[in-house]
Amino acid sequence: MKPKHVRLFIKPGCPWCDEASEWLDARQIQYETLDVIRNAAARAEMLELTGQTRAPSVEWDGHVLADFGADELEVAVSQW
Repeated sequence: MKPKHVRLFIKPGCPWCDEASEWLDARQIQYETLDVIRNAAARAEMLELTGQTRAPSVEWDGHVLADFGADELEVAVSQW
């Protein structure tokens, strides 16, 4: 089942962020990318959602996962 709404909070140049994007792209999951370095509002929202400033962070149909690798994303998504 495809998610309805996915937002990926990233920091450019972050290898884990690139890995998360590649994971989503490989599964043809549509998502919104929010750059928390260039966009202060996105950074503030990520901090509010996750309680931290580490990227990547994802909001997936209301579920939140912060500071993860692709393996952790795979596990989390399978449980949501």
